[in-house]
Amino acid sequence: MKLQQLRYIWEVAQHELNVSATADSLYTSQPGISKQVRLLEDELGLPIFARNGKHLTEITAAGKQIVAIAGEILGKVQDIKNIAQEYRDNKVGSLSIATTHTQARYALPPVIKEFMNRYPGIKLNINQGTPMQISELASRGVVDMAIATEAMELFENLVMFPCYRWNRCVLVQQGHPLTEKKELTLQDVAEYPIVTYVFGFTGRSQLDQAFEKANLHPQLALTAVDADVIKTYVRLGLGIGIVARMAYDPVADADLVPLDASHLFGSSTTKIGLRRDMFIRGFIYEFIRLFAPHLTRELVEQAMAQRDQKAVDALFANIELPVR
Repeated sequence: MKLQQLRYIWEVAQHELNVSATADSLYTSQPGISKQVRLLEDELGLPIFARNGKHLTEITAAGKQIVAIAGEILGKVQDIKNIAQEYRDNKVGSLSIATTHTQARYALPPVIKEFMNRYPGIKLNINQGTPMQISELASRGVVDMAIATEAMELFENLVMFPCYRWNRCVLVQQGHPLTEKKELTLQDVAEYPIVTYVFGFTGRSQLDQAFEKANLHPQLALTAVDADVIKTYVRLGLGIGIVARMAYDPVADADLVPLDASHLFGSSTTKIGLRRDMFIRGFIYEFIRLFAPHLTRELVEQAMAQRDQKAVDALFANIELPVR
C-alpha cells in the first residue's frame, strides 16, 4: 500500500468518480491512476469502486470506509508537513480560506490586507461557494478554514468559533413608500416583492423562520447568492432587497435607502470552522485573531481540546460578540 494510491482513491472520490478530471487536477495520466487503484484493490482483495466497463459507477460499502480513512491519513501527512514548515520558518507557507461572497466582499478585505502586510511570505487562497460547499471543503481538509454563517454545524469534525453577530436591512429605492414608516413591521415588508439571498446563504433561514412564525407568505421576486446582484435588481425596481447590513455601502449605494430590520429578524452569527484534528500554524492563529480579536490563541486551543461542539459553545457562552 502506497501513499500515492491513497491519494488517488481519495481524489477520485472527491471528483465524483471522474478519473479524467482527477488526472487533470493531479497533473498525471488517467491510465496511471486507474492502474494504481487496481493494484490497491488487488492488494486489499476487494473492490473500492464498482464499475460498468471502464467507468466507475459508485463507491462500494467497504470503499466508503477505506476512502474516509485515506482522507484522514492524507490530512495527517499534511499536518506533518505543516509542523516541519512551522519550525523551519513560521512566516512561510500557505493559507486557504473558503467563504461566502458576503464575507469575501465586505468582512475580509481589511483583515486580509493587514495579514498580508504582516506575512508577505504566506500565499493566501480564497475559495468562494455556498455555505455547504465551503464547510465541506474545510471538513475534507481541502482548505484550512471556513468562514460562514450557516451549514458548518452539519459536519461533526469541524470546530466552530463565533466571530461576530450581524443584522439585516431592507434596501429600497429613494422615495419608496417604506421610507415613510417610522418602524418597519413584517407585514409592511411582506406587502412588496422581495429580492434576497438564496436559501442556505447568509442567514436566509432566519428570514424564512420570521415570516413563517408571523404566518406571512411574502412574494420572492428573485433570489441571488451575491448582495451586489440583489442591489442591482432593487435598482431595477423588481422588489425590495433584504441583505446583511454590512453589505450596504453609503457611498457606492447612495441611491438606495437602508431601513433597519434588526428588530424583524433574529441576528445571525458568523463563525470560523476548523477541522478538529488539524495542526494550526502560528500565522493561522494570527489570522483568526485579526478577524475576531476575542479569539486569542489560548482560547482557540482551549476550544479545539473540547470533546464536542456543545462544550465549545459553552466555552463562548459568556463572551459578548461584536455586532456589525
